[in-house]
Amino acid sequence: MPALPGVGWVSPNPDKRIFRKPLILLEVAIREQGVAKDVKKVVLAYSGGLDTSVILKWLQTEYGAEVVTFTADLGQGEEIEPARKKAETLGIKPGNIFIEDLREEFVRDFVFPMFRANAQYEGVYLLGTSIARPLIAKKQIEIAEKVGADAVCHGATGKGNDQVRFELGYYALKPDIKVIAPWREWSLTSRTRLLEFAEAHQIPIAKDKRGEAPFSVDANLLHSSSEGKVLEDPAKEAESIVYMRTIAPEDAPDKPSYVEIGFEKGDAVSIDGEKLSPATLLTRLNALGRDNGIGRLDLVENRFVGMKSRGVYETPGGTILLAAHRGIESITLDRGAAHLKDEIMPRYAELIYNGFWFSPEREMLQALIDKSQEHVTGTVRLKLYKGNVAVVGRSSPFSLYSEKLVTFEDDQGAYDQKDAAGFIKLNALRLRTLAMRKRKAK
Repeated sequence: MPALPGVGWVSPNPDKRIFRKPLILLEVAIREQGVAKDVKKVVLAYSGGLDTSVILKWLQTEYGAEVVTFTADLGQGEEIEPARKKAETLGIKPGNIFIEDLREEFVRDFVFPMFRANAQYEGVYLLGTSIARPLIAKKQIEIAEKVGADAVCHGATGKGNDQVRFELGYYALKPDIKVIAPWREWSLTSRTRLLEFAEAHQIPIAKDKRGEAPFSVDANLLHSSSEGKVLEDPAKEAESIVYMRTIAPEDAPDKPSYVEIGFEKGDAVSIDGEKLSPATLLTRLNALGRDNGIGRLDLVENRFVGMKSRGVYETPGGTILLAAHRGIESITLDRGAAHLKDEIMPRYAELIYNGFWFSPEREMLQALIDKSQEHVTGTVRLKLYKGNVAVVGRSSPFSLYSEKLVTFEDDQGAYDQKDAAGFIKLNALRLRTLAMRKRKAK
């Protein structure tokens, strides 16, 4: 038997106790070198594209594992049924192919709770990719438990944030699950090698997919994200081909559009008086945002793994929704509650960006945020014009706004302006004390 690093020659005789420890070391070394793998069944997050199709075949050849595919419809705007045929072509049994329409669950249970917090990572990013990962991870674990799989697999690279988001989700929901991350294991580190592997294993590749894309795209019902290749130089303006979900603001109509959004307990429930499901409502807002050039963002952000990256995001409906939500909160939230929400928002957004959706601290913050939304009910009227969103009206049965208090006319005793003198003097006391000390020190 050839020697392995750190392990000398080992006798094959299993009856002699002296060889037990070296045999254990040998088994560990073999596993670490990828010679033997103990995965029997794995659930793969599968899109049907080149990367995940190669991963599917690689799992079969390298791990000898039975592969179960899971394809999620999150509103990415592409047909997902072809993924079923592709999986069948690659030898996956029909009972091992899972395709689910998750659009309503995605918006209702993930997007809307996040928007109750007005979450924006680094002050601008609406977290469209980040918020989709915990749902995909959740479904993969549910399927793994259903089919008795001992592993899950994703196609995220070893440089990005998604690997962290997926795997933190897996472990939070099933701590003993095995995780396979091909991009951290294999040698297929270029598109050329991926294509060679695909051809060698007779993986069908569409002709228009053989060329290398100028940038990568991730999309769902909330947003689209483009990065890499032609976008890697942050000094260069993104070309028009990058933008697929919005028209250019300068090409938007010269006449503004108006929309009224209804809220109940912090969640949008209607557009122009028409009750809509969460996914239908966001789809409608996406169309309005697209036609008015709303929701573009060119951002250099700080990845959780430590590097800076440049991404171009389009979140048309989400941009409108955020403005509307802040508009309804402006008249329904007490000052202290509103300011506290703004203070914790960066922490909440960072937790989602970094992949901690299932963490106790995110759930604690969510409970606080949801408590604040009890009276965030009413309607907001918005003006959409050439890339801009402006709140132009807001009303609520729980409004804290009082015309009697703010009017410049006779307020009929609702507010005694003389009271302000004592209020100002009390708040100025420490400032006056400091000023007197400075005077003495001179």
